[in-house]
Amino acid sequence: MPKFSYICRKPTGEKEVGVIEGASQDEVVAQLQRKGLFITSIIPFDVGRKEAAAAAQEVRTVKKQFTHGGVNSHDLVLFARQLAMLLGAGVSLLRALDVIAKQVDSKKLAGIVGQVALDMEAGRTLRDALSKFPDIFSSLWINLIETGEASGNLPMVLDKLAYYLEESANFKRKIVSALLYPGILLFVSVSAVFFFVIKIVPTFATILVNFGVELPLPTKILINTSTLLTKNLFLIVICVMGFVFLFRYLKRRPPFDRIIEDISFRVPIFGEFLRFMYLERFATTMSILIESGVPILYALEISERSAGSIRMTDAISYIKRNVKEGRSMAVPMEKSEFFTPMVVQMIAIGEEIGELSNMLKRIAKYYQEYLETFVSRLATIFEPLMIVFIGVIIGGMVISIFMPIFSIAFMKTN
Repeated sequence: MPKFSYICRKPTGEKEVGVIEGASQDEVVAQLQRKGLFITSIIPFDVGRKEAAAAAQEVRTVKKQFTHGGVNSHDLVLFARQLAMLLGAGVSLLRALDVIAKQVDSKKLAGIVGQVALDMEAGRTLRDALSKFPDIFSSLWINLIETGEASGNLPMVLDKLAYYLEESANFKRKIVSALLYPGILLFVSVSAVFFFVIKIVPTFATILVNFGVELPLPTKILINTSTLLTKNLFLIVICVMGFVFLFRYLKRRPPFDRIIEDISFRVPIFGEFLRFMYLERFATTMSILIESGVPILYALEISERSAGSIRMTDAISYIKRNVKEGRSMAVPMEKSEFFTPMVVQMIAIGEEIGELSNMLKRIAKYYQEYLETFVSRLATIFEPLMIVFIGVIIGGMVISIFMPIFSIAFMKTN
């Protein structure tokens, strides 16, 4: 009688790996289901070993022209989407990994897929295999995969994960696109001013000194600034780089990380934007987790680990403690003072009518649209303001340079 290797989850969530005999794969499925096990993977015993070894070997030896070496968000979206489609079509997990490995554009991801195939052949679950690469697969990935394996709905969970990744990537793309033009304008403007001060002003300063006239105060300030920048350019660059490095270092070290974040939240306009951005991330993450069948406490724990903000982490931790004690989410949300009244009210309604996931989706959608509109309007306002600002700066420097020349011309005419 043929043998089949299987990976299952017990009702308690524990993993069970083994080999079972059966006349067919359907009969083996029935046997395992009668034991109350949630099936993650079933493949013929001998074929499974050969398939995994062949998949891993092909990943190593395949002569493919990769377009890039790292792993970006687009690679992860395609990986989740393709894996969901193949598993949903009845393709075995090892075979699906083999197919994906031949199509990915990332050299690093191809190697990871090969290692995942080897780990699964050795009896590990997909969750355990992916968790070896935390720099590529976030805690959201790992926990959703675990939920899908435990419930037997891995294709559905992967499909939701792919949708979440696509939405997040589209949202980031819109924000970056809206900020791209103002960023370019700012860079060009600053470069123009810097070039004027470093190259143009010293030339005029030499000419003015040769005239031997008393320079007006604005001209002196401009020439002294130019001299300072020209003579100490290297030192200034080193100081700026050192400041940036120190800031990034302190930002990751308590208590400076909390102090820097508190200051960021108090900055007008930017602070509100930052807060709404974290609210959108929380709502999006929670909605996808709850919709995928993750218990609310576990979903809060995952959201806490991926919050990205100290204040948000503290707020979620406070909510989690209250939920553990049997309270609703809305009351501790309101007391935390981080969540807006709209979020609190919608969460309360969602809990009351049993539509928490849908309410979280609506919250996420609202803040996505708000942030996109905010950035778009800010970019529209920024353009004329930057043009006026640079015009004033350049105009002031030009006037400062020509003031002594006008004085000399006036003296000669008299």
